[in-house]
Amino acid sequence: MADPKREELKVQAKRTVLVGVLTPRERAQQEAALDEMTGLVETAGAQVVGTLVQVRDKPDPATYIGKGKVEELTQLIEQVDAELIAFDVNLSPAQGKAIEEATGTVVVDRSEVILDIFATHARTYEARLQVELAQLLYMRPRLTRMWTHLERIEGGIGSGRGPGEKQLETDRRLVDRRIAELKRKIQEVETRRERQVADRRDFPTVSLVGYTNAGKSTLMHALTEADVYIADQLFATLDTRTRKWTLPNWGDVLLSDTVGFIRNLPHHLVASFRSTLAEARHADLLLHVVDASHPQVARQIQTVNDVLKDIGVDSTDPLLVFNKADAVTDRATIDILRARHPEGVVISAARREGLDKLANAVADRLGDGYLDAEIETGVGNGRLFSWLAEHAEVKDRTYVDSRVRLNCRIPRKLAAAIDAHDATVTLLNGHE
Repeated sequence: MADPKREELKVQAKRTVLVGVLTPRERAQQEAALDEMTGLVETAGAQVVGTLVQVRDKPDPATYIGKGKVEELTQLIEQVDAELIAFDVNLSPAQGKAIEEATGTVVVDRSEVILDIFATHARTYEARLQVELAQLLYMRPRLTRMWTHLERIEGGIGSGRGPGEKQLETDRRLVDRRIAELKRKIQEVETRRERQVADRRDFPTVSLVGYTNAGKSTLMHALTEADVYIADQLFATLDTRTRKWTLPNWGDVLLSDTVGFIRNLPHHLVASFRSTLAEARHADLLLHVVDASHPQVARQIQTVNDVLKDIGVDSTDPLLVFNKADAVTDRATIDILRARHPEGVVISAARREGLDKLANAVADRLGDGYLDAEIETGVGNGRLFSWLAEHAEVKDRTYVDSRVRLNCRIPRKLAAAIDAHDATVTLLNGHE
C-alpha cells in the first residue's frame, strides 16, 4: 500500500522547511545557500517556514545529513509546524525514506520540486509528454515509497500535475510500458521538429538560451513584439516560440526562445526536453541571456554552458547578453563583466535599452558566418539552383539571354563548393 502521508501530497500550499548541504569550501555562501531553492519552492506554490543548512565534507550514506542533523530537523519541524521537507540536493530513494521515517514528515528533493513546477507549467502536448516521461524515470526507482498511483497514465496525458494522484497499488510493468510509449511519442515529435527546424532555410536562425528567469521572454517581446508570457518566476515558460526579427542593414532572422536552465537540472528532464532544445542545436547563433544583477552570475553562466554541452551545442560560440542592467546596484559589476567578456552586450530588455547595440552585434556575428556574393551561371544549371535552395539565401535574380545573375547570401564555410557547379562567383563589398 502507498504511504498515507503521501496520499494528497503536492508541493503547492505546503508549509515547508528547506534543507541545504554545503561543502566546507562553500561555507562563505551559507547565507545565500537556499535563495534559489526558496525561489523554486515558492514557484511551486509552497510557503517556506524554516531553513536548515549543514556544512559537511560528504553526504551521510543513510540520511545525507547525519543522525544529529536529522534530530535537529525534527525539532525545527515541530517548532514551525511544517508539513513538508524540501532538500536542495538530490536524495537516493533510501535516504528519502529514512528521513521521512525519522521525522514523520514527507520529504521531496530538488529534482522532485523542479518536476512539480514543470508539471504545473506544461501546457502543450509536447511539454506534457516530456514532463511525464521525466517524472516516471525519476519515480521508477522510488516506487516503494511513492504515494502516487499511475493508473491514470493508461488514459494518456493531460491530467495536470503529473503521474498518479490516486492511492492504488503501482505496477512496475505499467510504468515501463508507459515509459516506452512516451519515448516513442517523443521520438516522433523530435523527428518532426528536427525536420521543421532544418527546413527553415529562408532566414538565418537565432536562439535565446540562458538561466531561468534571466529575462529571455522579456527580451523576445522587446525585439519582436511577440505575445509571450512574462513573469518574475522560475520556469515561467516551457515551450519554444519562434518569431521574425528584423535586423537593421541585414534583414529578417528567426528568433526562438527556449526553456530556461538551472543548476542541477534533473538529467531525465534534460533528456526529455531534447526536442524542445532542437532550436538551440540548429541555430546559426545563440544569444546567451544572463541576469547581470544576480550575485552568482558567473556560476549561472557556467551552468548554462554545461547544459549546452550536454545537448551537443558548442558553448564557446554564443553571444553573451547581459540583461537587467537597470537592476545592477554596483556599476563596477558591469565593468567587471565587460572586462571578462569584452564581446558581450549589456542591455535592459525591460527598459528597452541597448537593443540597437544588440541588433548590430547579432548582424556582425551572422555576417562573420556568411558571404554576400554574386553568382553567374547558365539558366539551365538546375544542379546549382538546387544547391542554392538548400544552402543559401537567394535575394535577387537577373536574367540576360541564356545567363542568370543571382545575388546570394551563402555560408562562408560552403563558398568554395560553388566552384564545382559551373558558375562564376564574385564576392561583394563588406564580406571579403
